[in-house]
Amino acid sequence: MSLSPVAGAVIVRAGRLLLMRRASPVGALLWTFPSGKVDEGETASEAAVREAREEVGVTVVPVVVLGSRVHPLSGRLVVYVACRLLSGTAHAASPREVAEVAWVDGGRLAELVPGGLYGPVQAWVEAALGA
Repeated sequence: MSLSPVAGAVIVRAGRLLLMRRASPVGALLWTFPSGKVDEGETASEAAVREAREEVGVTVVPVVVLGSRVHPLSGRLVVYVACRLLSGTAHAASPREVAEVAWVDGGRLAELVPGGLYGPVQAWVEAALGA
């Protein structure tokens, strides 16, 4: 039986990218997008919206699927979904899963995501940040 894919919500607002620090890192993966497994009968976009609400307490709407890859650190298939923030203040809505939430500018991104972002996600983020 294969593992369910994971959906990640890529959320940019006011020149900053929303990242969360996992309470329990997945290997070397510490800072991530709000993300989690795609449930049976759910699309990646629906899962990204749900995970953003459950993990960081924000309401988003999916804009576009940016692409997917097997994540080099987790080994899981991740589908990246660009989302637009509708409402809510980002916080650790699920303390069991989330230790910290941060709106990160382009300068701090390399520090928190040392391996860099997946190419299509990086391109979307740069365009959204105006980099």
